[in-house]
Amino acid sequence: MKIGRVTISDRASAGICEDLSGPAIEESLRDLPPGAHEFVSRLVADTEPGIADALLDLADREHCELIVTTGGTGPSLRDVTPEATRQVLEKELPGFGEIMRRESFAITPTAILSRAIAGIRGRSLIVNLPGNPKAVRECLRILSPAIVEGTRHLREG
Repeated sequence: MKIGRVTISDRASAGICEDLSGPAIEESLRDLPPGAHEFVSRLVADTEPGIADALLDLADREHCELIVTTGGTGPSLRDVTPEATRQVLEKELPGFGEIMRRESFAITPTAILSRAIAGIRGRSLIVNLPGNPKAVRECLRILSPAIVEGTRHLREG
């Protein structure tokens, strides 16, 4: 499976800090589903055009079956990942964001501030995750059954 991962961070893209969330995505998805995986990574600043371009590149040119973003889903002015993601989606899958917020709320009450979304572009499943590595792992654990099933449906047509 070809998996795209996009880290959205002004500071990491400027080289001010290390990207820890992108590697957490790879670590969490390495065996999901079982088999060989190829990861294609992007690191972009918190801008709608940059995020949308990265998603379009991974979906339309790289043909990633799964694209996972990390960062930019909160309430701050620079958090524009959901808006950029909506620009490229053909179908939204609201259940992903709903279950992430519900299950994460039991761990962290501030999880309700997340605006993460998910959906489909062509044969790519795109999922937004928070920017914290711990939250990335928790959310991917919650979402893994739906990710496996969703990508299977997209693959089989």
